Amino acid sequence: MPEIGVAVVSNLGMQTAGLSIEAEAASDSAIQTIEDEYFVFAQQETSDYLRGFLKATEAIIAGLELDQMRKEELDFEAEVAGATWGLVTCRIPQSSRSGAGVKVAVLDTGMDLGHPDFAGRPIVTSSFVGQPVQDLHSHGTHCIGTACGPKAPAGSIPRYGIAHSASIFVGKVLSNSGNGSSASVLAGMNWAIANGCAVISMSLGSQSPVQAAYTAAGQAALNRGCLIIAAAGNASSNTGAPANSPTIMSVGSLDQTLVPSNFSNFGKMEIAAPGRDVFSSVPRPTRYGTKSGTSMATPHVAGCAALWAQTSPSLRGQALWNRMLQAARPLPFPQAKVGRGLVQAPA
Repeated sequence: MPEIGVAVVSNLGMQTAGLSIEAEAASDSAIQTIEDEYFVFAQQETSDYLRGFLKATEAIIAGLELDQMRKEELDFEAEVAGATWGLVTCRIPQSSRSGAGVKVAVLDTGMDLGHPDFAGRPIVTSSFVGQPVQDLHSHGTHCIGTACGPKAPAGSIPRYGIAHSASIFVGKVLSNSGNGSSASVLAGMNWAIANGCAVISMSLGSQSPVQAAYTAAGQAALNRGCLIIAAAGNASSNTGAPANSPTIMSVGSLDQTLVPSNFSNFGKMEIAAPGRDVFSSVPRPTRYGTKSGTSMATPHVAGCAALWAQTSPSLRGQALWNRMLQAARPLPFPQAKVGRGLVQAPA
């Protein structure tokens, strides 16, 4: 993966190449570190955090029960006309920006490419999990809806999308069961950076320690004028990977009362956004639904990042990171829970 300087190698491949952690650490090697690959999961409120082949396999099997996973989508109450509570608190309706000219990549379970709310939009896709990009899970479609959904959905549907004129890049790095591996995520990050996506949104992760590969990818993104934004996780514990890397912006979840959600992780935290009972798009035939999690908070930040990026070509990478934190609305909670505060859109 040339953009991020990372290679994924099987154990057999390591043995064939004569690589070992001990040998590389003792030599003047160009390899910075060798680390295990982790499984990753969509960061919904009900997600599990598992490591190891057996447990991950069990999670994938459980994930096939899509009817249960979609229960939130089938049981939602209509939002008031206008805009969702998340967009209102982030001051999206007042913003004159649309994300036009900005590329936004969402690395997730894919997208319902036939959703009528996205008809005519420029969409670039790629899959890294051996499945079509078409979203049979719903997590990815929901996140894309918040980050880049329409300004004025048809009928009485409230506005739920932020960067409604941005170019959408859909990277399928999680399977239709909502699971994947760090290899697929890294491949998606490499692809998004190569395509010059100013904003890269990742509502996924695991309760694992800081991974050098994610940190390298985050730094490569910043060096290329891209900003990676990731969900902190929903384990009510320390921020998980990849959000715990210092080069990746970590997002915590807020309830409608603007208090930290009880499931939201804490620790390494840059910013917070609406994550409880978020209304957005889901695959047909349902089309709309609500979900909760730091997964839902992350695309609020990504959408706002696209709006900020539109304000100036100089707001890219680290400069965009800094500007968003400067503009955040302070909240009366520890930085470990909300970072610099509630994300805000530009005027």
